Amino acid sequence: MLSPQDQLTELVRTLETQQHVFATDPLLITEKLQGEDGKPIQKLHRRASRIDSNGALARVLGKIDGRIKGIMIVMSVVWCISGFLGLFTLLQTNVVNFFYVLVCLLGFHTIMLLGWLVMTLINQGKQSSNWFASFVSPSYLIRGKDDVTKAAVDLYERQLQHSGMRWYLGRFSHQLWLATLTGMLLAIIFLLIVRQYSFSWESTLLSDQALITLTQVLGWLPSMVGFGVPDSTAIVQSRLVTDAMPLSVARQWAGLLVGSLLMYGIVPRAIAWAFCALMFRRKKMRFDIKQPYYQKILNFWQRHVVDADDFNEAPAPIAPKATISAGKKLVALLEYPSEQDNWWQLGINDSHSAVEDFGILDDRDDMDRLTTYLDSHPVQVLLGIHSKALPDRGTLRKLDRIAEHAADGLIVQLLSDTNLADDKTDSNPLILQRSENQAIRYQQWQTALSARKIGLVNVDS
Repeated sequence: MLSPQDQLTELVRTLETQQHVFATDPLLITEKLQGEDGKPIQKLHRRASRIDSNGALARVLGKIDGRIKGIMIVMSVVWCISGFLGLFTLLQTNVVNFFYVLVCLLGFHTIMLLGWLVMTLINQGKQSSNWFASFVSPSYLIRGKDDVTKAAVDLYERQLQHSGMRWYLGRFSHQLWLATLTGMLLAIIFLLIVRQYSFSWESTLLSDQALITLTQVLGWLPSMVGFGVPDSTAIVQSRLVTDAMPLSVARQWAGLLVGSLLMYGIVPRAIAWAFCALMFRRKKMRFDIKQPYYQKILNFWQRHVVDADDFNEAPAPIAPKATISAGKKLVALLEYPSEQDNWWQLGINDSHSAVEDFGILDDRDDMDRLTTYLDSHPVQVLLGIHSKALPDRGTLRKLDRIAEHAADGLIVQLLSDTNLADDKTDSNPLILQRSENQAIRYQQWQTALSARKIGLVNVDS
């Protein structure tokens, strides 16, 4: 899983691409963070937290995460109780067949552990089927049709489908087995405290010497950590016992039973759990800072602002005045739609000029379609740029490409935010700050157009 901060940052990215309205304006936060120090990932985390100023996005993510962890805890408790009750039921007689009980304790567990080990070696480097993703799908855990809930559910489902989740699921399955074995261990200790057992063994095919050898081999590892192991005399005396046996012999068999459960059950399963936890830490989903969305923000932050008090400030560059041709014109919007219909009429006074509306230029396909058209039609291009658009590298490359293919030249018209124009007398600090930011972006576009000698259409606000 991604960290909570990474999840919040990814959720903000998803919602912003869907034109979601946040508690705080992302453009305003992005511009304020430009002058702050910190690593790129830290600043992106800070940006997401400030955009989610009311904590609504974090609450939805926390709710899903809490419910997934809650299911895992409840399942672990249920498995522990089932292990306790199962062994409690098995040890209801005073005379216990030692090897029968041992097989019931560790037989199926050992087969499953060896099967997991074999499948891990076979499927090394491959993605296994993700049954957990369908069993605890976030869409089952949280209900809601709003944009935030849908985006959060989609984010969690993408994480559950990641290839590194095989180790997360392996760790969870080992956790359930550890809970079951722990319940069995608690049941054994409880029953050995409150009841006195006699241990016996039976066999039609195996001789006394064969059982002595088997018991000594089985008891080698538990004896290494201090558990008692029956000697040869105690093993022979325990065959077909139907009544109470000496307490010292019973304690040796009880020690071997507890030691076997620990050393052949709990310890190997705990090692497997730790291995899966380590592999998940190495293979878990990483925060991808190379996505175009994040790169655009980082490129904007990398622009250096020089303090004007340290030098004689040079006059701000001004874009040349646009010369409007008398021929046919092609009008297009760069990345953002216009809030006014026929926006180009403010800049083109000649109503008799033929004008073709190309629409919005956003992705690579739009650019390819435009350049193909320009190569075969000698027209002047009037490009409308919204006040929200930033003159970053990618945007300026689009501008240069259009200017290269426009036979009759390229001119630009900067479109203002009508909402800010309506509220220009408002004393709200947020409105004033956004108005100031728009003025800064206007000057940035003046500088970029001046460097490229691209004419700017002067339109009265």
